[in-house]
Amino acid sequence: MPGATPRVTQQYLENFRDRVVRIVGKVTKLNGDTAIIDANGTVKITLNREANLAVGHAAEIVGRVQPDLSILMLGSTDFGTDFNLNAAAAVVEATHRWKEIFYGDD
Repeated sequence: MPGATPRVTQQYLENFRDRVVRIVGKVTKLNGDTAIIDANGTVKITLNREANLAVGHAAEIVGRVQPDLSILMLGSTDFGTDFNLNAAAAVVEATHRWKEIFYGDD
């Protein structure tokens, strides 16, 4: 399925170096052009100019996984403070358990 963007948490980043992924987490820190999110583990995000994240909010980041397992942001969506991060993590687990359904056999 060309163009599919795998959903990941911190534990899956190693498998997706130099690929574009989607990751949902809670923003824990913002500092200049860098954010830290908790996505079942700490993940460093290098922000783009359009980034509009807020500490304490859940966000979905679309970006490329770097060699150091940080993510270079391509885009983001702020999900606010009333978002079920456990449900988002469960979706990630389901997409990896049955990846042929979600992403094909590649």
